[in-house]
Amino acid sequence: MIDAAAPKTRATEASAEAAMLRVENVSKSFQALRAVDDASLIVERGEIVALIGPNGAGKTTLFNLIAGALAPNEGQIVFLGSDIAGWRADQVCAVGIGRTFQIVKPFADMTVLENVMVGGFRGTTDRRLASRRAEGALRALEMWGQRDRPASALTLPDRKKLEVARALATEPKLLLLDEVMAGLRPTETDHMVAAFRRLNAEHGVTILLIEHVMRAVMALAQRVYVLHHGVIISSGTPAEVTSDPRVLESYLGTAKL
Repeated sequence: MIDAAAPKTRATEASAEAAMLRVENVSKSFQALRAVDDASLIVERGEIVALIGPNGAGKTTLFNLIAGALAPNEGQIVFLGSDIAGWRADQVCAVGIGRTFQIVKPFADMTVLENVMVGGFRGTTDRRLASRRAEGALRALEMWGQRDRPASALTLPDRKKLEVARALATEPKLLLLDEVMAGLRPTETDHMVAAFRRLNAEHGVTILLIEHVMRAVMALAQRVYVLHHGVIISSGTPAEVTSDPRVLESYLGTAKL
């Protein structure tokens, strides 16, 4: 078991310094509520890392801090060597961080391709470039055949994939996925898991995901962080984390998965 509070060794310090993303002692308060409390995590280039925890634990707030929707009160958020804490969302996106949202809201009157081109216009006004980016994202998610369908006609699983495609069209180095498998059936979840494995293995996209579907976490993540009341209470491999008594008590229940 990796103790989240254990002192850093020289090896872990070196790993943290070389990490693609390093969140260090980050806190965020909303008046009297401490939504994120001295949280630290690292994501290495090429990894798939999961952030789990009960509802209200502060997971989406932490994502919002990384993605530039919120500024932290304390701490550093270092991406590819630059401290991006407090940067605007468009600035964060421009340096290579894309994100999805829990509630998918496609532009219903636009086609699938037009929806994804919205992401493809990141940093450009060139329609052809935006279209090429959108095509690449849709092909990566095996949605190119639906490019001319109105977004309003998509099923829930395809709306979820459309949300991912729109983020992917910004050409991120790091993709933040916020509960994209919520509400899906097991077979639909398995298809999404396969899609994210392809993105990671074949397209080189590093992934940090928030997820409650432990079926997906166990299948995808190399490492897991557990957030509870804004505090990282555990980290390690999926097997280690799901055996941690603190995690079983606060989130997973009394029986080991």
